[in-house]
Amino acid sequence: MSSVPFQNFTNHFLIAMPAMADSFFAQTLTIVCEHSPAGALGFVVNRPSNLMMSEIFRQMGIDEYASTEVGSHEVYSGGPVSRERGFVLNSGEYQWDACVPISPGLQLVTSADILVAMAEGKGPRQAMVALGYAGWGAGQLEKEIAHNIWLTCEAQPAIVFDTPYHQRLSAAASTLGVDLSLISDQVGHA
Repeated sequence: MSSVPFQNFTNHFLIAMPAMADSFFAQTLTIVCEHSPAGALGFVVNRPSNLMMSEIFRQMGIDEYASTEVGSHEVYSGGPVSRERGFVLNSGEYQWDACVPISPGLQLVTSADILVAMAEGKGPRQAMVALGYAGWGAGQLEKEIAHNIWLTCEAQPAIVFDTPYHQRLSAAASTLGVDLSLISDQVGHA
């Protein structure tokens, strides 16, 4: 059995190739927030759910903020694991209780204090809330990349925060000079 060497993909986008067999990840753009030899954690950034932030605020008991501008923002389906857990990708101007820096201008927060601050208009300049995450075991992500399941490129906060969700996948691919509509859905190696 061949082993794929570890390569750290923290702060990288995973661009789903047209041949992606997993229906959850088909046509997705995923950001890798943590990656080590033990595994990886990331979030799909282009799949909004049917849930709005106003509902999150209601569930947290802060309904007075449900009608704010932030209350009208969509919540994203971050991945198939722990879909009941919330995560906030944000622009990183402030430190929160449970904060994981990803890169300058991008951090992940898992504590409720950021949601309260967002509701009150005191949160980060830019944020995306996701329920659930994508996870990979030791060596799994590296093998998937080696098998052409994903293209990778360095993550860009502007694609996450400033690009409409339906254009994020093609925007990330274009940073590599790739037009996904021109790629065959047949997988192989030259």
